Amino acid sequence: MAAMAALQSSMNGLSLSSNPFFGKRLSVPPPLSPLHIKPRENPCLIVVKLKRWERKGCKPNSLPVLQKMHVKVGDTIQVISGRDKGKIGDISQIFKHNSTIVVKDVNLKTKHMKSREEGQPGQIIKIEAPIHSSNVMLYSKEKEVTSRVGHKVLDDGKKVRYLIKTGEIIDSDENWKKLKESAKEKTEVAAAAPAADSTAAS
Repeated sequence: MAAMAALQSSMNGLSLSSNPFFGKRLSVPPPLSPLHIKPRENPCLIVVKLKRWERKGCKPNSLPVLQKMHVKVGDTIQVISGRDKGKIGDISQIFKHNSTIVVKDVNLKTKHMKSREEGQPGQIIKIEAPIHSSNVMLYSKEKEVTSRVGHKVLDDGKKVRYLIKTGEIIDSDENWKKLKESAKEKTEVAAAAPAADSTAAS
């Protein structure tokens, strides 16, 4: 009973009028003076992290940075590492943005082709996938050896590549003529293919 009487007396002592904040407005503090923040000279740009094989170095004009390569289209090379180690072939295509090359009959991949027309069956073909240029070395057909490439200037002022082991000049006029002839043949075949298809359809 004594505890109930003490609790009742304490509740009677609490009243809204005894609260010092009752009936008064809350004072709002004055606004703080605006802070002058200096912009950073080099703001931090958010860069998306790509995987190693997806990164491409770009110039300020957004064009890819082209890598310097020791091989060109038409060179005879030998694969020195990888699954096709020891194979010899000619370079048919190069990609300077990631320093890869396509070699004839090297690094063949299986591709499943769908039928493009009704009644035409699909097919499984072999295509040449690119390999990195660091996995190949220039090959001399005469001496049958691989060699590193060197550069020198001839008497007529022309800069050419040559094989260090054998001294054989790679960038000769004969090689360039062969490349031009092969390029002309490819363009003629590509131009003749649509014409043959149109005649067959008619």
